[in-house]
Amino acid sequence: MKDFRLAIINTGAANIHSVEKAVRIVGGDPIVTTSADVIADAHAAILPGVGANDAVMKQLNDRELPDTIREFAASGRPLLCVCLGMQILFERSEEGELPGLGVLGGEVVRLPNGISGSNGLPLKIPHMGWNTVRFKDQSEQRHPIFADIPQDTYFYFVHSYHCDVEDARDVAATSPHGIDVCAAVVRGNIVGTKFHPEKSGRSGLGIYD
Repeated sequence: MKDFRLAIINTGAANIHSVEKAVRIVGGDPIVTTSADVIADAHAAILPGVGANDAVMKQLNDRELPDTIREFAASGRPLLCVCLGMQILFERSEEGELPGLGVLGGEVVRLPNGISGSNGLPLKIPHMGWNTVRFKDQSEQRHPIFADIPQDTYFYFVHSYHCDVEDARDVAATSPHGIDVCAAVVRGNIVGTKFHPEKSGRSGLGIYD
């Protein structure tokens, strides 16, 4: 779409430029920004993040962006949140003291100790590497961003915390890591992925396309 404005919200996290590069590979022309005005004027936005809850929330609070992001989420325009960007959609996190955005109900909790895989062997924390993603709905029922992804496609994860989602209807996909980890959420125009599409090869690039 000509003059389509896509904002990548700069949270100060290390994956900002990886996300920007992935969007450009698929033909997008994003604006990486900390400007509330630019975000408010965008047709769509991406909220990336890696690292710790309080570090990213402090960046957003210092720039007076939480209300801007909440208003964008409520506007009906597409908002894609990646990894820590998905985590801060929730109300609170065991990883820190600062509250999240509260766009979705629930909290972020640490992966439990002593978890084992289907083979009975202990699993490491953080959950790092490739893992399968299973969508709750059949392809034709999913959010369009996930519609063409086969069940059990591998995506890349790096995390020690997972989202304990208050409303099960918000959970779009899970991934096995001793427990069923919430791998993706969808509520209307709001989409979150616990995995990193920008690190997940062709399947991941398709999410940014």
